[in-house]
Amino acid sequence: MLQHAQTIRFYQKLTDALVEMWHRGYRFDDLRLYLDGYLAALRHSNAIEPHLVHRLEEEAIRFIYDPSSFEATQTEPQSDYR
Repeated sequence: MLQHAQTIRFYQKLTDALVEMWHRGYRFDDLRLYLDGYLAALRHSNAIEPHLVHRLEEEAIRFIYDPSSFEATQTEPQSDYR
C-alpha cells in the first residue's frame, strides 16, 4: 500500500493514463512500455526516493494485471418516477 502523498499522486495519474490508453485501444504490451517509460522518468528526475519508485512500480504492475482495473463501469439507468 502506498502511503507517501506524492507517490499516491503519481500512482493516480499513472493509473488514470493506463485506463485511458486501454479504452483507446492500446493493449498490455503498450501499457507496460508506457509504465516503464514513466518509471524511468521518475527515476531520472529524482521526483521521489528510489524505494518509493520501486513501491510505485509494484503497485502499478499489480494494477495492470488485475482484470477488474480495465472493466467498463456501467451506470445504472435513471428511472423516471413521474
